[in-house]
Amino acid sequence: MAADIKACIFDVFGTVVDWRTSVSRDLAAFAASKGITGIDWLAFAVAWRKLYQPAMEEVRSGRRPFTILDVLHRESLVRLIGEFAIKELSEADIDHMNRAWHRLDPWPDAVAGLTRLKTKHIIAPCSNGNIALIVNMAKRAGLPWDCVLGAETARAFKPTPEAYLAACRMLDLEPAQVLMVAAHNGDLKAAKAQGLATAFVARPTEHGPDQKTDLVADASVVDIPAESFINLAQKLGC
Repeated sequence: MAADIKACIFDVFGTVVDWRTSVSRDLAAFAASKGITGIDWLAFAVAWRKLYQPAMEEVRSGRRPFTILDVLHRESLVRLIGEFAIKELSEADIDHMNRAWHRLDPWPDAVAGLTRLKTKHIIAPCSNGNIALIVNMAKRAGLPWDCVLGAETARAFKPTPEAYLAACRMLDLEPAQVLMVAAHNGDLKAAKAQGLATAFVARPTEHGPDQKTDLVADASVVDIPAESFINLAQKLGC
């Protein structure tokens, strides 16, 4: 299989970057600069992430036209600011908080592993993040993407089939020539159903020390289980 792979496309949130630690740390630093106290920013980050799928489902279901993730994130943020009773934030403050998702830190193996994979394969995100979010994140974190693919280019959120198939078309590759890499078995199941090859890289602390899901690869949908991006590169001969 490895010889047939021409491109590796990646889930980003949780697979390439550590959203939980990054968002909570970013918001805590911002709050300190504004004199905001008494907020559990880790709980805030987790609550924000819980609104992610419901917001996208409004688009996937057709109840709402395609809307980029930055807009959906901001709507969820405004809701949480109210629920957490955070006062006296300007529109600029809210915009800054929303862009915490542009400033996520990569997992320790991510940049080195992507760099190795890039030597032989096209590498690109296949994320629900919009282009500006993904590009800003990549510039800050040093993620060496060849191009940016995903929801905004496909006009569809994963796990909608078009999210995966559009990436293959834009690279002029057959699905079997494209390896979807993710730390989430559900994402890989959806990609596999569209004919893509699949690789699982576990991120057992994505949701904190008591994570119960996606600790191991689902052998029924995963072609290549890997311990890290570096291990994946080794398995692909990079």
